[in-house]
Amino acid sequence: MSETLSFSQLMLPEPLVRAVTELGYETPSPIQAAAIPKLLAGEDVLGQAQTGTGKTGAFALPLLARLDPAQNDPQILVLAPTRELAIQVAEAFQAYARYMPAFHVLPLYGGQSYTNQLKSLKRGSQVIVGTPGRILDHLDRGTLKLDKLRAIVLDEADEMLRMGFIDDVQTIMDATPPGRQVAMFSATMPTQIRAIAQKHLKNAEEIKIASKTSTVERITQRYVLLDSNQKLDALTRLLEGEEYDASIVFVRTKSATEEIAEKLGARGYAVACLNGDMNQAHREQTIRRMKASQLDIIVATDVAARGLDVERISLVVNYDIPYDSEAYVHRIGRTGRAGREGKAILFVSPRERRLLRTIEHATKQPIEQMSLPTGQVIEQRRIESFRAQLAQTIETQNLSFFQELVTDWREKLETTDVDMAAALLFLAQKDQPLNVAKQFPELRQPHARGEREDRPRRDRPERSGDRPERSGERPERGPRVRREMKGDYNNYRIEVGKEHGVRAGDIVGAIANEANIDSQFIGNIKLFDHFSTVELPANIPAEIFQHLKKVYVRKQKLNISIDTGSTGGNSSPNSGGERRSGPGPRPGAAPRAPRKPRD
Repeated sequence: MSETLSFSQLMLPEPLVRAVTELGYETPSPIQAAAIPKLLAGEDVLGQAQTGTGKTGAFALPLLARLDPAQNDPQILVLAPTRELAIQVAEAFQAYARYMPAFHVLPLYGGQSYTNQLKSLKRGSQVIVGTPGRILDHLDRGTLKLDKLRAIVLDEADEMLRMGFIDDVQTIMDATPPGRQVAMFSATMPTQIRAIAQKHLKNAEEIKIASKTSTVERITQRYVLLDSNQKLDALTRLLEGEEYDASIVFVRTKSATEEIAEKLGARGYAVACLNGDMNQAHREQTIRRMKASQLDIIVATDVAARGLDVERISLVVNYDIPYDSEAYVHRIGRTGRAGREGKAILFVSPRERRLLRTIEHATKQPIEQMSLPTGQVIEQRRIESFRAQLAQTIETQNLSFFQELVTDWREKLETTDVDMAAALLFLAQKDQPLNVAKQFPELRQPHARGEREDRPRRDRPERSGDRPERSGERPERGPRVRREMKGDYNNYRIEVGKEHGVRAGDIVGAIANEANIDSQFIGNIKLFDHFSTVELPANIPAEIFQHLKKVYVRKQKLNISIDTGSTGGNSSPNSGGERRSGPGPRPGAAPRAPRKPRD
C-alpha cells in the first residue's frame, strides 16, 4: 500500500506535504498509509506497530491537518513514557509544521524548570507533548487547561504500562473533553491497554503492522557520540582517517547538502550535493562523475539518493540521524553493493540516543560506538598518501628538467640533498600539512567522563520524574553515575511513603531523571508508611546527593539520607507489589558518605 501512495494522495495539506518531502520522505510507511486517512476523517485509531515504523508521522501529520491555527490553546496532547521520546515527538511536530504560520509545540517533562514551563504555557501552544507525571502535575496545579482539546495521543502505551504510569494516564484521559479524538499506539496489546482502548476509543478499528525492516550483513555499522556543533569537525576527521573509495553523506535538508558540500569543497575534497531541487539531468551528471572517480563525496538528502547505485561507495556517513529505521536501512544500503564490504557511521548527539536505540531494535543489530581518528592517525595517513604520490611520480613522469634544477640550486644554495628535499617537501605540503597531530585536538565526548573506549551495554531510557524541585532553576546535573560502580551499593532512606500515595515507579523516575542515574543502577525499593528505602550506588557525587535532598515526589521532599536501619515507628514494608529488584550484587559494605567517581 505505502509503495503506491504518496503523501499528497493521502489528502494532506500542501504545507505538510512540502515539509515531509524536504525531510526526505517520498512515500508513507505502512502505519502512516493506514492511520492517516482515518485520523484525517476524525476517527479514533488503535495502532499496533513496532518502534521505528513511522508512528509519529502517522498521528502528527493528520492531527496537524485538523488544527485550528487561530486558536492558541492546547488542541493536541501527546503522552509519552520518557522525556527523550517527548522531545523527539515535539521536534517531529515542529519539523512537520515548518510551513504552518504561528504554530507552537511545547514539551513538558520532569527535570525542566517549572518557571520556564509556566512561561511557555502562558504564551500558548497548540500541541503539548509530555510525560504523564509532569502533565498530571500541571493539571493538578491548574496551569494546563484541556477544555479546548481536540485530540489526545498515547504513544508507546505498553511502555507507559511497564513503567507504572498507566494510572496517571487514566486520570489524564478522564480529564479530557468527552468529544475529543483518541489515537493509541503500542508495540504490544496487553490486557490493561485493551481495557483503556475499550473505555476511551469510539468504534476504533485496530491497525496492526508487522515490521519488515532488515539490514545488510556485509555493512559494518558504528556510531560517534558527539555534540551537534562538533559534526563538521568530526566529518572532516572521519574522511581523513577512514579507508574508503567514495562516500555519501546523508543530511535532512536541502540547504544542509549545499552548506556541507561547500565547506568540504573548501577543505579540498572532490564533493557535490544531491537534493530535491536538482533536475534529473543534473542528478544523473553528478552520479556519472562519481562513477568516473571525478567525485569522491556526495552530500544528499534521502529523496535525492533514492535509487543511487554506485559500486565505489564504501562509506556512508549519517551526518543527521534519520527519524525512522526504514530510512536508516535505505541509507546504509547505498554501500556494500555487488558483494563488497561497506561501512556506515552514524553521528548521534546525547539527546538522540533514543533514536539510536530505535534503529538497533528495528534492525535487530547492535551499532558499536567508535572513537574518531586521532591526530596521529590522520598525520600518518597523510604521510603515506604523499609518499604514494611521490613514488608514482618517480615511476611515471620525466623528471630530467627538475633534476637539472635541483642540481643547480643545490650548488648555488650550498646545501645538502637532504636539506634540499626537505625544503621542497615543506613547500609542496603547505596546503595540506603533513605534521598535523598537534593541530587535531580530541573532540570532547559528551557524557563520557569515566567511560571506557569501547561501548558499554546500552542505557535504558531515563524515567520521567513526577515532581522535581518546586521553585527556581534546577542545578546543573553532575556527571552520570557509571557502570564501574556496579556492586558497590548503599541503602538510602527517603521521606516519602505509602501514606503519600507513592509507587516504586515514582521513585525510580524521580531519581533517574533528577540525579542522572541510569535506572538500571537503582536497586531494591521498599515502601513503608511514612518513608521508603532505596539501594543506590555508594559513590554518588556529593553535589547530586545534595540535589536529591530537594527533589519532590508526590509533593513530598525526598530529603535523602543514609539508612541507619531504624523504622522510626513505621509499620513493616509491603511485601511483593511495590518492591523493585535492582541489577547487580546487593550491598554488603557498611554505609558510607557519597564520594565522587574516579576519573
